[in-house]
Amino acid sequence: MTVAYLGPEGTFTHEAARRWTGRPGRSGRSGSSGTMAGQEPLSTVREVHDAVASGAADRGVVAIESSVEGYVVPSLDALLGSPDVVAVDEVVLDVSFDAFVRPGRSGGPGLREATAHPHGLAQCSRFVAERGLLPVPASSNAAACRDLGDHQVAFGPRLCGELYGLETLATGVEDFAGARTRFLVLCRRDAADEAWAPVRAAGPGTWRTMLAMTPVVTGPGVLARVTGEFAARGVNMTSLVERPLKVRESQYVFVVTLDGAPWEPRVRDLFAALLGAGDSLKVLGAFPVSPGGPGLDGVLPDHAPTGSVRQQDAAATLAQGLLW
Repeated sequence: MTVAYLGPEGTFTHEAARRWTGRPGRSGRSGSSGTMAGQEPLSTVREVHDAVASGAADRGVVAIESSVEGYVVPSLDALLGSPDVVAVDEVVLDVSFDAFVRPGRSGGPGLREATAHPHGLAQCSRFVAERGLLPVPASSNAAACRDLGDHQVAFGPRLCGELYGLETLATGVEDFAGARTRFLVLCRRDAADEAWAPVRAAGPGTWRTMLAMTPVVTGPGVLARVTGEFAARGVNMTSLVERPLKVRESQYVFVVTLDGAPWEPRVRDLFAALLGAGDSLKVLGAFPVSPGGPGLDGVLPDHAPTGSVRQQDAAATLAQGLLW
């Protein structure tokens, strides 16, 4: 088995791929020989996706959602645009960034730029601002570390320092401690049942489904109709985002993440109701909830955006927050 991932070696996606191939009950080992799956680093999310679609890789691993930066748009759009690839598992990683420089540069003046994947730069923005560095995006955090210049600081996982012989300038430089990223494991749609078989055979568990839904009409009440169908069947919607339809201006497809598997009766009934209303549907993925928790969903009141208001707040505070 070949597992493609966003490279080079040392990315968080590489760590997610390593963790997935080592999981009991997954397909990290192939055949009776017990040979570990081969891991192939590729340069872009699109290349990972295309390798799975063509059969050049049996599985692909891509980041799909950061607890700090939200959905990873290239990964989401690749799934939306493909008839052949579907997500069949997920991995959730705690994410922490160290700052690296070339050996001997930690005390030197001349550090002018900070480089990392755009999500990495966003998650370390305070460090960048405090040191007056110019952000320079890279294709991945590991690529930033591999290609690091003498005048640059790179952000990446601790493994990057070891792999590329770098000096650690600072550890844990992310803005928000406890950040996590979800990664999806991809396979060809016609191989999904085979991929799910070992997990389903292990017994019932908690599953999650990603669904692309394009409403038959738009306008007032569309989301109320859709969410009403969820509520009527007790299906929990954990996430709702929209992406533009590439061929029509001001038209959108909704990507819904829900609790349950497509083959569960209540979810099948929900899909039937939406289809009956004329909506177009496509399952982008279904996977058991990753060990260690239900993912990134759920917001405590104290974690709401700064300036949010609640019913018990004073009238002046409500007016400021709601602009009414």
